[in-house]
Amino acid sequence: MSATAETDTGAFGHPALFYRGATEYLAGTVPFVWGGLAADEPVAVAVPGDNLALLRRELGADAARVRLLDMTEAGRNPGRIIPGVLRAFADSHPGRPVRIIGEPIWAARSAVEYPACVQHEALINLAFAGRDGTILCPYDVETLAPDVLADAEATHPVLVDGTGRRPSTAYDPDGVIGRYNEPLPVPDGAFELAGTTDLAAARALAHVRAAACGLSADQVADVEVVVTELLSNSVEHGSGAGTVRLWGGDGEFVCEVHDGGRLTDPLAGRHPASPYQPRGRGLLLVNHLADLVRLHTGEDGVTFRAYFRA
Repeated sequence: MSATAETDTGAFGHPALFYRGATEYLAGTVPFVWGGLAADEPVAVAVPGDNLALLRRELGADAARVRLLDMTEAGRNPGRIIPGVLRAFADSHPGRPVRIIGEPIWAARSAVEYPACVQHEALINLAFAGRDGTILCPYDVETLAPDVLADAEATHPVLVDGTGRRPSTAYDPDGVIGRYNEPLPVPDGAFELAGTTDLAAARALAHVRAAACGLSADQVADVEVVVTELLSNSVEHGSGAGTVRLWGGDGEFVCEVHDGGRLTDPLAGRHPASPYQPRGRGLLLVNHLADLVRLHTGEDGVTFRAYFRA
């Protein structure tokens, strides 16, 4: 699969902004916003809450002309950002170039979340290839690890910092997607329903196990939907059956479904669905409901893993 955007001929831009402190953050983001507003381009900002408040204050009255989102909520599952934040905004302004600031990676992101975050950044190039607009992604060089910044150079064709703007010589989004296609070890004690096509049994079992882990009634209902959608996907589009695994503890519940099929679309679960689209919403719904979704593809098939936090 390829996530390489046509950066030299296409209309889409995806720069990374490396910043130190609030002054550099504002210097790199506010002119970007004001430039979009001056050009009558729709502008959206999806960044963590503290930075969102910082930008809101600096923009003053102009903040009312910008779509503002807290990325810790809108993008807590990185798999939700492309369809639910970036494409949702761009598609609501058809035929117009858009400007978006998207900050999906911050220091509090966990080691379990991070691979999904960096794969999301790489997939933006594929999701927006040939489209007209710019997505600027800030990275805090004072709090993020050197390997995170190195990954940013691989997922963004252009880098911006206090010294100016330059092409990234390390740009390799396909390599990043492959490198973070990590096996997902199953912990001891996980309950397994192997090679099943029984959606009702999987759903009922997920209900019992999720409730026992302390999830709310609404979350338990979400778990039921996710397990049903993932197993349905395995039955209809995978190898004809799926292995369901469930476990939890410490306020977290995890469910996964593995099948022996192949995943040919790297943006599966990230395509926005039309209101008139009767099918093909399953993986999109999974990303919408879960707090985190991880994916692994290999010679033995495909594994989708969904996390829920009480």
